[in-house]
Amino acid sequence: MVATSLSPYPVDTSRIRAAIQALQPELVEWRRQLHQKPELGFREQLTATFIAQKLDEWGIKHQTGIAQTGIVAIIQGDRSGSVLGIRADMDALPIQEENDVPYKSQHDGVMHACGHDGHVTIALGTAYYLSQHRDFAGTVKIIFQPAEEGPGGAKPMIEAGVLKNPDVDAIIGLHLWNNLPLGTIGVRSGALMAAVELFNCTIIGKGGHGAIPQQTIDSIVVASQVVTALQTIVARNVDPTESAVVTVGKLNAGTAHNVIAATAKMSGTVRYFNPQFDGFFKQRIEQVVGGICQSHGASYELEYYSLYPPVINDERIASLVRSIAETVIESPLGIVPECQTMGGEDMSFFLQEVPGCYFFLGSANADRDLAYPHHHPRFNFDETALGMGVEIFVRCVEQYCR
Repeated sequence: MVATSLSPYPVDTSRIRAAIQALQPELVEWRRQLHQKPELGFREQLTATFIAQKLDEWGIKHQTGIAQTGIVAIIQGDRSGSVLGIRADMDALPIQEENDVPYKSQHDGVMHACGHDGHVTIALGTAYYLSQHRDFAGTVKIIFQPAEEGPGGAKPMIEAGVLKNPDVDAIIGLHLWNNLPLGTIGVRSGALMAAVELFNCTIIGKGGHGAIPQQTIDSIVVASQVVTALQTIVARNVDPTESAVVTVGKLNAGTAHNVIAATAKMSGTVRYFNPQFDGFFKQRIEQVVGGICQSHGASYELEYYSLYPPVINDERIASLVRSIAETVIESPLGIVPECQTMGGEDMSFFLQEVPGCYFFLGSANADRDLAYPHHHPRFNFDETALGMGVEIFVRCVEQYCR
């Protein structure tokens, strides 16, 4: 039995665990079926059909076609109470799978290389358990979200009203995480994942012969100085106690050995945890690019996009998840609060609307060659984590909805 600071009522954890352990073979089967049919963002038709068929089979009310392919399932307890949201992303990545497994992707060039097939499975397992055990107060909304990998499905789902009717009081979600071994959970209050901002910049100079540089404005020289100067933004404009990254990931220019390029194009990303930096990097990058271009007589075009805000966990809900994880994860490693990452997630949009917690569930198992990183063509995870995820979600419902 366990009770948290949110509730004085005990939970029959032995009943929950036994039921979920009995469900484990089906969780593995569902995950592998989903893994074989991966789909890119806003194209998750087969995935949505699979989810809807399961919900129909279990008699769970749900709405389909939200933000194109999203689904919301509603499970009511046996008495009134709070509304808890559970979010699971559904989309895959444009990666050719290299795993030699019976459940390998059947869609050429598309792969579940980030664990979203596992997220859907865990959410389905939670839905099934709750549909069979409605002895909780309140309502659970399970949100199956498209397009997390891009261009982002959370915001259009929110705009479509998934947090309304009934209004969600709090929300939780998880990410299977191969940066942590099986038997650990990464959970913390405050910032967990970074804001994601992107930029494209074209330096416009004047081309000419490589042997007559005085007749040109060398876009490559200008771009090189821009790349170097951009690194000073974090080093000299950001408090050293804060974390931020400015990365130029692509630089293209030139056509021949003896031709000075008229244009140079670069693309990059910006990451930070502190929401107060919203708008700062866009302004500072433009100042740096503009100043260097002016000094060389060049011009520029800059496109800047704010993709996702940082993932900020509510202290109270994070405390609930942490207390439950301590009873579910029975290993010496256990809870890992030092789990921040500069990766981004559009779960952040849900957390801007209602208090909640997003956490990492360790899923790597090096002994079974299941430790390749996310977005790798050989990414895979230890499916034991599926039952762990269901148990954590179910216990969160039991404790929060009281």
